[in-house]
Amino acid sequence: MVQNIIFKKIKFKNLNYKNFDKFIIKKGLFVFPAGPALANIDKSKKYYESIKRADLVFFDSGFFVILLKIFKNIGVDKFSGYKFLKLFFDYLKKNKKKKVFCIDPNLKFSKSNKYFLKNLGLKKVYNYLAPNYDIDNLFDKKLLSLIKKVKPNFILTNIGGGKQEVLGLYLKKNLKFNTTILCTGGAISFFTKDQAPINALIDELYLGWLIRLIFNPLVFAKRYLYGLRLIPMIIFSKIKIVK
Repeated sequence: MVQNIIFKKIKFKNLNYKNFDKFIIKKGLFVFPAGPALANIDKSKKYYESIKRADLVFFDSGFFVILLKIFKNIGVDKFSGYKFLKLFFDYLKKNKKKKVFCIDPNLKFSKSNKYFLKNLGLKKVYNYLAPNYDIDNLFDKKLLSLIKKVKPNFILTNIGGGKQEVLGLYLKKNLKFNTTILCTGGAISFFTKDQAPINALIDELYLGWLIRLIFNPLVFAKRYLYGLRLIPMIIFSKIKIVK
């Protein structure tokens, strides 16, 4: 079984969900790059840098996993943000004293996220409404101040892909205490029902993209068409297998 690969200088970890309890206690920046986001790394330097400097990069994209197998004969396991959060929420049910800090895109989602996490039995859930960040000049002193005061065990960046990873790296560089920053984006909304109804079976069958497309075609059709750029990127890139 392949352990890790390096694609465009990004080190992806082929992690087994059965070892979740071992890697969830690690500190640092965890990212889950989607296919369209990976297809954009040549154009978005800030995003690319944040992915390269992450501590754990997961195989979130089923499309990426399939392309690796077809064109490079490299077999890895998909580990989506949905699957990660499902395991993470089970972990929190057993560790109810953990502090969770959510960075949310709007008030509606923020209320849903807080209600959901409180229902898991957590006592210390904190929420922050993210401003409209400029990824080329991202800073948020107010957010840093709040996080330093709370000192959460986990930070959930529930904002859009492309920005959340840049924000995650900003937090990693500026926080002086160890914490775990989870860039799972909108995946929490699958559980709060604020987004398309994806379940474990749909995720396992690599059909999450189709459900999103059905429920929000105007947003996702363009995004997925752009993601097709990933095909030539993989074909013409040298991908290294490492331990």
